[in-house]
Amino acid sequence: MRFAFAVLFALTVAAMPAGFGGGAALAADPRIVTIGTGGVTGVYYPAGGAICRMVNKHRAEHGIRCAVEATDGSVENLESLRAGDLDLGIAQADWVHHAWEGGAKYQNRAAFAGLRTLLELHAESFTVVARKATGIRTFDDLKGRRVSLGITGSGQRATAEVLLAAMDWTLKDFSAVPEVKPAEQSAALCDDRVDAIIYVVGHPNGAIIEATTSCDAGFVAVDNAGTASLIAENPFYAKTVIPAKLYRGNPADTPTFGVHATLVATAALPDDVAYALVKAVMENFDDFRKLHPAFAGLVRESMVPAQSTVPVHPGALRYFQEIGLR
Repeated sequence: MRFAFAVLFALTVAAMPAGFGGGAALAADPRIVTIGTGGVTGVYYPAGGAICRMVNKHRAEHGIRCAVEATDGSVENLESLRAGDLDLGIAQADWVHHAWEGGAKYQNRAAFAGLRTLLELHAESFTVVARKATGIRTFDDLKGRRVSLGITGSGQRATAEVLLAAMDWTLKDFSAVPEVKPAEQSAALCDDRVDAIIYVVGHPNGAIIEATTSCDAGFVAVDNAGTASLIAENPFYAKTVIPAKLYRGNPADTPTFGVHATLVATAALPDDVAYALVKAVMENFDDFRKLHPAFAGLVRESMVPAQSTVPVHPGALRYFQEIGLR
């Protein structure tokens, strides 16, 4: 874990009850927590930054300093948590669930029994963007085309492969599947290196703004028997819509499906740290929502994680119970 404990600070904490308080004495030797996010052009990176901003705003009270690390996204964050290389991470709710259960759906890894949830964040839509000149209008039209699914290890790539399996497709159904980093996907699309790109992301998104303004690109409907079966069989998937007129040249709603982004940690994260982090966000909720357009639709109640699968971290749960949301 990336906690920086000075000896004096450790002794101070040991003598104190867990909680949000602690005063300026704690701030002298802060504990440093790092949140794994995603690429800098996505929503995870600013989401992590927004969380850290709320935490650091009250550092004098709780003695915790929060930092953000750019990563390849959900799967990398979960594996880094498992390895103890991150304190917290943001990940798609489907991959949080798969990591918790382990097995075939999660790289044949053992169940991640120590995984814990802290906050539900913004909704993320499975988003396919294609140049309009290609004639690609639905997901079925992608067969035989050059498609960027994202890089191996990313949540978007993993979710795309889940959808392919539900449709009885494989990677061989595309003419090419180049590994393109999220920050480079829009350029690859507009430079005609691929015909379509796939993201799982909250909207609006900077990379997609880039694609729809740099070339004549549009959204692809993802609404078929495969998505219907995924939604019916998995509680973490739901129908979503990419709103009309949110991006240039896209006048109509685009049907698709999606998940929520989730802030996760492990059971090793101290209860007082989880409590302080969740409290910092929830008690500065209006300020938090203003830090990214994808947060505009958030409500406090929706940020409480469900306990039906992965357990909520005890420190987070204590705060939710104190304010009557559990």
